[in-house]
Amino acid sequence: MTTSPPSPAPRLGATEWGLLLVLSLLWGGSFLFGRMAVAELPPMTVVWLRVALATAVLLTGLLVTGAALGRALPQWRDYLVMGLVNNVIPFSLILWGQTEIGAGLAAVLNATTPLFAAIIAHLGTADEKLTGNRLAGLLIGLTGVAILVGPEAWAGFGRKVSALLAVLGAALSYGFAGFWGRRFRGQPPAVSAFSQLAASTLLLLPLILLFDRPLDLPLPSAKVAAAIVALAVLSTALAYIVFFRILVRAGGSNVMLVTLMIPPSAILLGWLVLGETLTAGELIGATVIGLALVVIDGRLLSRLGLRPPAPTP
Repeated sequence: MTTSPPSPAPRLGATEWGLLLVLSLLWGGSFLFGRMAVAELPPMTVVWLRVALATAVLLTGLLVTGAALGRALPQWRDYLVMGLVNNVIPFSLILWGQTEIGAGLAAVLNATTPLFAAIIAHLGTADEKLTGNRLAGLLIGLTGVAILVGPEAWAGFGRKVSALLAVLGAALSYGFAGFWGRRFRGQPPAVSAFSQLAASTLLLLPLILLFDRPLDLPLPSAKVAAAIVALAVLSTALAYIVFFRILVRAGGSNVMLVTLMIPPSAILLGWLVLGETLTAGELIGATVIGLALVVIDGRLLSRLGLRPPAPTP
């Protein structure tokens, strides 16, 4: 009796790295749009508007293209879990944590997501094992994020333990989302994106009705309304299509590398859009993160003879 060879471990090729860069820019932009939106609306309402509008946009696109939405129905429980661990829990924990800690420290803690994702994938899968170069790259990347946001982000580190644990909990939740999302590899990315956002919308609706009472809130300004639309269309609908495409092609632990790339992307957008000044620490931190991604990828190191080449499946 012959046995089929094991499936090769998911890898990041040039296309996947390009998609990760696009995703980091889309999610990096969410910091810009979100900052504008919460100036006039409660954070939880902003989150619900973000996922609800993105759900409507994706549904319209799927109906126009004639996508078979019925393919996702047998997995509706799986999508409810995905919406919970990929949106509802992490969005809520990060927003709560940022009431006590700054955005810089939150970015450092959120950048632990690939480490959590790699450990979960190592324990729970046969084809996404944690290698030495990957672990080294993740630790280098965390160091780069810490340099990038600067020492002021660490002010009051020991006094706000609950907020720190909340953001770390969000990173852990994202790590589980990368693992859980493996079961959607047979689905078109747009269908998976729509299904988990629709689930998130349903899960969040009773929470905002109970706590924010959105019907009693004044209408936002045109500027804030535009920011919410951009947050929903670009940083959510389009971003999740890219997210699920990378997930299908490269695996859950690889797609979560995007959280290492989001801080420099957000800083770059601030420089391009808002004219913010780049500091030496930000440039050094971004360079260290780039080095970390090279180490994780491994191919350049193999060509330089710094590590053995990966075996051919």
